[in-house]
Amino acid sequence: MASVEIRNIQKNFGPVSVIQGVSFDIEDGEFVTLVGPSGCGKSTLLRMIAGLENISGGELRIGPRVVNDVPPKERDIAMVFQNYALYPHMTVADNMGFSLKLKGASKAEIKQRVDRAADILGLTKLLDRFPRQLSGGQRQRVAMGRAIVRDPQVFLFDEPLSNLDAKLRVAMRTEIKALHQRLKTTTIYVTHDQIEAMTMADKIVVMHDGVVEQIGAPLELYDRPANLFVAGFIGSPAMNFLKGHLQGGRFVAQDGTVLPLGHAPAASDGQPVVYGIRPEHFMLDDTNGLPAEVSVVEPTGSETQVFAKLAGTDVVGVFRERVDAKPGQQIRIAPDPKLVHLFDDRTGQRL
Repeated sequence: MASVEIRNIQKNFGPVSVIQGVSFDIEDGEFVTLVGPSGCGKSTLLRMIAGLENISGGELRIGPRVVNDVPPKERDIAMVFQNYALYPHMTVADNMGFSLKLKGASKAEIKQRVDRAADILGLTKLLDRFPRQLSGGQRQRVAMGRAIVRDPQVFLFDEPLSNLDAKLRVAMRTEIKALHQRLKTTTIYVTHDQIEAMTMADKIVVMHDGVVEQIGAPLELYDRPANLFVAGFIGSPAMNFLKGHLQGGRFVAQDGTVLPLGHAPAASDGQPVVYGIRPEHFMLDDTNGLPAEVSVVEPTGSETQVFAKLAGTDVVGVFRERVDAKPGQQIRIAPDPKLVHLFDDRTGQRL
């Protein structure tokens, strides 16, 4: 196991800068998720850590070593890709032990490590099968087992669950987290799915257009997003945003509707701001709620999602109660003022 230090890392493809001076530390044994939309640079950064992409600038350390110019095979890392990359003509056991065979390990050592990894991942009964005889989840576990047998300092995962169906993704998410808790190996996990990031990581690095927007624990990012991008990216459904301005310590939407604030920030009257409220922080309130016209109702069983127009803006609310409303009807909803977020409309930064 080892820590990873990323210092002002840059990556250019010709004149195009795709990673722009990224810096953060990953502690020994920590599970860190790189998350962001497609094209934000997270997979490119992971490939630079793996040694599959050259570093244009900055310094990368794995443990005490600077590894900028160290070949991938000498970095003591193991990578699990989005596609399983299994050899179809080899059995599960041969696939898992192939890297050790290339290193010249003895048959006894290979068998010992493969059996250990298979026991951890529940693959013992499948060791004699070929990849074509396995389900998608089993193939992904074999790919993980191939990484485990190497006993690396760092695990790298590049969107490993993208090819799985929704139910299997949830199950594999749990397996990967349980695996990390058992092995305590430093893990860097790339995904565009913020639910994966929230449920699995000790620390999340949110990236956008080649820069780091915010770093923190999952609930820290959820409760105190640094800017509009993080607020809109973390959380599902996404946070609702209403534009307006501050007036006399109150928020006034563009159509003149006044929305409640827990406390007004130190800002001047008339300052353009964005009012942020998460869908689950709306309450149904027939007495003091604001009128909202329903457009779509989506019951999911344990909760109901209601899409509506509030203060001239499309919003979504998530309610534990049954909502008996039809499109075109009006309901009254109230945002919890203690859980409101305010952002500067010009810079996007949290106030």
